[in-house]
Amino acid sequence: MLGALTYSNFSLVNPLMSEDTRATLDALYSLGTDFRSNAKGVMIQCDALKGARVVIDAKNSGTTIRLITGVASLLPSTTTLTGDESLVRRPMGPLVDALTQLGAKVSYLSHVGRPPLSITGPITGERAEIPANISSQFVSSLLIACSQKKDDTQIQLEGELRSRPYVDITLQMMEEFGAHAEENEEGFFVEGQQQLSRESYTVPGDYSSAAFPLAAAAISGGDVTVRNLDKASPQGDKAFLDHLRSFGTKVTRTDSSVRVKSADLKGIDIDVRNTPDLFPILAVVGAVADGKTVLSGGENLREKESDRIATTTRFLLDMGANIVPKEDGCEIVGVQKLHGTTVKTEGDHRILMAAAVASLVASSETSIDDTDSFNVSYPGFIRDLHQLGCRLMVRK
Repeated sequence: MLGALTYSNFSLVNPLMSEDTRATLDALYSLGTDFRSNAKGVMIQCDALKGARVVIDAKNSGTTIRLITGVASLLPSTTTLTGDESLVRRPMGPLVDALTQLGAKVSYLSHVGRPPLSITGPITGERAEIPANISSQFVSSLLIACSQKKDDTQIQLEGELRSRPYVDITLQMMEEFGAHAEENEEGFFVEGQQQLSRESYTVPGDYSSAAFPLAAAAISGGDVTVRNLDKASPQGDKAFLDHLRSFGTKVTRTDSSVRVKSADLKGIDIDVRNTPDLFPILAVVGAVADGKTVLSGGENLREKESDRIATTTRFLLDMGANIVPKEDGCEIVGVQKLHGTTVKTEGDHRILMAAAVASLVASSETSIDDTDSFNVSYPGFIRDLHQLGCRLMVRK
């Protein structure tokens, strides 16, 4: 999105091509951005944003629909956005309310506060309030959009900022492209009409995806090295390495790689409010760690692709784990061995991947009712597990 907003020729190197990122590319294409693939990645060219003539389908990507809604609010034309069955259940109200305060006109096409919706800009106001404890994506969307609108904007955050590391990534990325947002007592002050400029950007490795093969090593007596993980990255999910160390796993790293070797695991307490995407795989590690593991601070997990507290605890209970769901997470007393079961993922990619990792330490076969949702975020997941020696069969 930032590359398109440079209004120039921009090269995105080493991009992840998954269902989520393709949804973003398709959305930007609908708004007047052209793309060409090459050996290194994708060339992006946009002279100016244009009104979308078709409904933008963000598919399963909350990041896409929320950030694109902010971008669309810059246009005087009407943009209609929707998503798949899961996405249209996820909240949009706080972001829409903030954009409405800035002058956008919004119509909900089904249920108030949720997609599908139509938005007409341009936003021109100078102040918006938004609850900060629901989704960091709302804040990121406002930060990017407000840097491009005509006037300066004060974004007032209400409550504690949820998933702060993701906002930090947005702030760093904006700086990388020459834009700036100033943090103050109220929230963020963003100057308008900031010119974004950059010729290329190389996408770093993803700690969120790396958590799955690293967890597989930790619980199964394995030894796994994942490369292309930048030690200096602001990604919040690199905290997974600290969590593995606390569980007792042996973790070593260089500037660009991480090695995990299995060891005796001990239960720990983890606050997941800043790293909610790690919840399912942390629960898997806790399920086979000696003693008690408590995961807390994840109230917003119930508004993800699935109710991740419910789906995670359900599949682990079915596998023989001693786990109790809580309003903001779960409590687990580790067991020595899990057993196979049939897992219902509700189409949630992180539930599929967490269940697949859990099945590595199950005493019998596990069947998962989902053959492809991992493509949303980690298309190489099955390939990588095969390369690590896991026995998996995909049955369509």
